[in-house]
Amino acid sequence: MELGDHEQPVVMREENKRRRRRMKPHCTSSSFSSMELISIEFILPTSNKHTKVPEMMLLEIAGNCTVEQMKAQIWMRAIEMSQTTDFYHAFTPDQFVLQYQKKGQWYEIYDKHQVLQTLDCILYWKVLQKKVGKIYVVQKQKPSEEVQEFQRQLNDLIGYDVTDVSNVHDDELEFTRRRLVTPRMIEVACRDPKLYAMHPWTTSKPLPEYLFKKITNNNIFIIIHRGTTSQKIKVSIDDTPDMILHSFFTKMAKKKSLMDIPEDHSELDFVLRVCGRDEYIIGETPVKDFHWIRQCLKNGEEIHLVLDDPPDPNEDEVQKEEWPLVDDCTGVTGYHEQLTIDGKDHERVFTISLWDCNRKFRVKIIGIDIPVLPRNTDLTVFVEANIQHGQQLLSQRRTSSKPFTEEVLWNIWLEFDIKIKDLPKGALLNLQIYCGKAQGPSTKTNLQSHESSNSDTKCKTQLLYYVNLLLIDHRFLLRSGEYVLHMWKIPGKGEEQGSINADKLTSATNPDKENSMAISIVLDRYCHPIALPKHRIASDPQGDRTRAEMPNQLRKQLEEIIATDPLNPLSPEDKELLWHFRYESIKHPKAYPKLLSSVKWGQQEIVAKTYQLLAKKEVWDQSTLDVGLTMQLLDCNFSDENVRAMAVQKLESLEDDDVLHYLLQLVQ
Repeated sequence: MELGDHEQPVVMREENKRRRRRMKPHCTSSSFSSMELISIEFILPTSNKHTKVPEMMLLEIAGNCTVEQMKAQIWMRAIEMSQTTDFYHAFTPDQFVLQYQKKGQWYEIYDKHQVLQTLDCILYWKVLQKKVGKIYVVQKQKPSEEVQEFQRQLNDLIGYDVTDVSNVHDDELEFTRRRLVTPRMIEVACRDPKLYAMHPWTTSKPLPEYLFKKITNNNIFIIIHRGTTSQKIKVSIDDTPDMILHSFFTKMAKKKSLMDIPEDHSELDFVLRVCGRDEYIIGETPVKDFHWIRQCLKNGEEIHLVLDDPPDPNEDEVQKEEWPLVDDCTGVTGYHEQLTIDGKDHERVFTISLWDCNRKFRVKIIGIDIPVLPRNTDLTVFVEANIQHGQQLLSQRRTSSKPFTEEVLWNIWLEFDIKIKDLPKGALLNLQIYCGKAQGPSTKTNLQSHESSNSDTKCKTQLLYYVNLLLIDHRFLLRSGEYVLHMWKIPGKGEEQGSINADKLTSATNPDKENSMAISIVLDRYCHPIALPKHRIASDPQGDRTRAEMPNQLRKQLEEIIATDPLNPLSPEDKELLWHFRYESIKHPKAYPKLLSSVKWGQQEIVAKTYQLLAKKEVWDQSTLDVGLTMQLLDCNFSDENVRAMAVQKLESLEDDDVLHYLLQLVQ
């Protein structure tokens, strides 16, 4: 499965010119296996010189090759066969995209790493019983000036160029933005344009007693402005905006000219807007439930509204789309039964299940490169490598200590005591640079295991830099190859500390590449992509049988653990008890954060049992929303997507005005 341990060359500095390492592009093998061949007709961007008809090419592509390999095949064949070979010599495959039509919509095959056999268009053609599909090779269009300006504004707000792939490990950001086009288009098509343009800010909470006391006989006064004139009217707090407009027009039936209202216009041609604000009082909601009305009552202010023309929904610029839709099946993962190599002919293997990988995970530390040395040159430095899931440490290794110079090289493999098959989604490779005072010449420091990792820390050490790499990427593929990661500096004394524990879990690298510490690492390469399978939730008859009656003493102990303050850390014994009696714990919504923090996320079998357990979370789903409890599952202790999705689903019942109370925490 593994290609071998390739020694990676290290770029050394010239005497007077400093060169920082750059990550090399991944080379893709041009050899394909002889498994299923798929016939595809490609419509090329060039035309026949005589007929001016677009050139077409029929190819049989191996089902296990990637989109990138398929484009390379198209290009090589076009150079050989096309009448306009100069065109294909002048351009590269990366300057073109592949598109196809499905139900009248254009789709782009966006993910160059995706295996051809898993493409949505291939499955679509099979359903239609098409023997030959059709793909268009289209030249990439330069983004419009409007799009470029919008991107510049985004970059300014974020602080660096998010479109520069050298700033990130991969194209995850662009990948996500492209995939959001489809649900966004559906949302735009289904929404009410009028409601979108004038969305009212209302609440369903009862009017507070202290505000009710400020209202006389259930009535309030509203001043309605039109041009330079205004009219005060008395309305019931239970009246809706439509009722208020009807009442106003009834009162002003013979005085329309005074308010500059055309005689042929009625209440249906106008809306009520808050003076000086882009906020509308519309709909079938009682006027007492509008936030602005309550704010005026609270402050004892007059309520001023404008009789206005409704905004034109056609002026909504959001409806314009720059991108075609992307392949619905972008990604290569499936269930373990689909990906496993067991019992398969090796020629029919195009992706390998992560759960088939029984060897231990390892990383090669090449070295570090720092632009400016610290003032104290009498220091040693070492790299600590951790595998984490949230804040749960799954495994730890470290290098030997070496003198702290501008460039420190180790060229050494660190093998962790966790198997590749046990790496969970969300697992981080956390790399940290520590320094300490140089020890005496008699002290020998070798590569240390987790058990002996403290033997070299008798002298005081200090954490200087850190960086993280998600081991399983957004495509659910295990990372491989060489990486140069630019690290974050730990704030010093007098500098803003921030939420350092949460900040240290970021998978973003430092965009300031010229002035940051760089660490070069190598991960094992494999013959095929290694994909994390989807979990299939199986029936759990054993779980039903193990729900024995708890002894009263243990039940009392469990209840005490559940009632413990969230800020008090659980002991290993507490976690063991929670997990052992997990079917009892899951009956108590307050136990969920503690129970899920007790899961050993570094054991694939335990994770599978956890998902089985969460399939029986009826008590959680039916419980009254406790925002504080639910938001515990969104903090930095929980990286599992299913756990976080469970919390988000629970928070969806929050109304807009309630979300505002927790917006700071949700954004953080």
